[in-house]
Amino acid sequence: MVDETSIFIGASRKPDDSYQRAEELLLRYGNRHGLVTGATGTGKTVSLQILAEGFSNAGVPVFCADIKGDLSGISMMGEAKDFLVKRAEQVKLDPYQFQEFPVIFWDLFGEQGHPIRATISEMGPLLLSRLMNLTEAQEGVMNIAFRIADEEGLLLLDLKDLQALLANIAERADELSARYGNVTKPSVGAIQRTLLVLEQQGAANFFGEPALRIADIMRTTRDGRGAISVLAADKLMMNPRLYATFLLWLMSELFEELPEVGDLDKPKLVFFFDEAHLLFEDAPKVLIDRVEQVVRLIRSKGVGVYFVTQNPLDIPEKVLAQLGNRVQHALRAYTPREQQAVRTAADTFRPNPDFDCATAITQLATGEALVSMLEDKGVPAMVQRTLIRPPSSRLGPITPDERRKIIAQSPVAGQYDQVVDRESAFEILQKKAKEAQDAEAQAQQQNSGGSRWTIPGFDDVLGTGNRRSSNRQTVAEAAIKSVVRSVGSSVGRAIVRGILGSLARGR
Repeated sequence: MVDETSIFIGASRKPDDSYQRAEELLLRYGNRHGLVTGATGTGKTVSLQILAEGFSNAGVPVFCADIKGDLSGISMMGEAKDFLVKRAEQVKLDPYQFQEFPVIFWDLFGEQGHPIRATISEMGPLLLSRLMNLTEAQEGVMNIAFRIADEEGLLLLDLKDLQALLANIAERADELSARYGNVTKPSVGAIQRTLLVLEQQGAANFFGEPALRIADIMRTTRDGRGAISVLAADKLMMNPRLYATFLLWLMSELFEELPEVGDLDKPKLVFFFDEAHLLFEDAPKVLIDRVEQVVRLIRSKGVGVYFVTQNPLDIPEKVLAQLGNRVQHALRAYTPREQQAVRTAADTFRPNPDFDCATAITQLATGEALVSMLEDKGVPAMVQRTLIRPPSSRLGPITPDERRKIIAQSPVAGQYDQVVDRESAFEILQKKAKEAQDAEAQAQQQNSGGSRWTIPGFDDVLGTGNRRSSNRQTVAEAAIKSVVRSVGSSVGRAIVRGILGSLARGR
């Protein structure tokens, strides 16, 4: 029924509800991306779980987000429950074996998994502007900030680096406006206030070092199974824009770092975007266009991207066209928009003369779906009404004690726990400002005329005391400030950013 070249999804049914055939996802087309949709409670999480299990058993690493905590059960062995055994019999899954899978837990806040971090430079101005919901003028200032950091050799690693650079830009607003266009202090101030809000929301935990190494989410075990990286996203969903920005950054990093490999027998990595509508909600057209470009091109690097969402209308049409493997759970059609979603979902399938697709979508039971996978030569199969197979791992969340044990035994334990704060823009600008201040104080002392006579109480009048008699800069002061403005220019290097504005860095 199933061989090593495919993943068993379930069994399709004839019009009389009898067994028809096994439905499979061919591994050689696993990098042609996919879509799992359906209303809440219809079985999307279980479909994601069995796909992750299948890829892992085939030796393909998986990265997925766990929105409700239910997906954490994939790390523990399943239990023989009556409804699971019955479903296994219905889909002719024999033998029905239980497994636990190699899982690495991650968490942007470092509470339910290993911390995940990225540097400000890696994130790039486009994704940062998206995260911060900046206006067009503010986004322009952000681009200028990154340009200056590149030219002056200033590393932007964490939030305080960006805050220090923006403060420096505000001081140099007139000079920079002449070079790059209008740079206003109000725009800089607005960005600084937004950064403060991000910091209070916990985003400061995400920006910094050590940054995530892509190799750590592409691990395989000694027995040849792919590791399943599970991102704890229940708290992260309180800041959906951070969640979306992080996932877009990660996809961009994969695109930048992985080499072209062409067609493979199986993917090198499979990436699941849960709550995918958050990626595109209120996103500017330029960002959607670039996401579509990454999705279209990343499959040649052996990466499959699977979007999981409630409504197929959540996915832009250009992106939807790239998704070859599809699992459609039940949709409700109470409102005009929901009815349109049903029609859209039905129109994306290759029709089956045995039933009306649009009608079937509204009548599917929990754990049942319309399935269409790519067949030979990459042609979509005729849509089939399918009973989804039961998972081999545990259904539902694990306990906190079980999670802590898995984290302690993780292959990346201890690698990301401690924050590294090396010299970067904040320290360099702070150091240069102090040097300039010390030099200015020394110049004032030299100009005070220590050998000249003074009259008590009349120092300010004669300009020979500690206070300056003029607001005009001395030549030394001007030279020192010029040095500060060109910090690192002698060692600066051009930083090449990728398709979503991330930094292409060597490891």
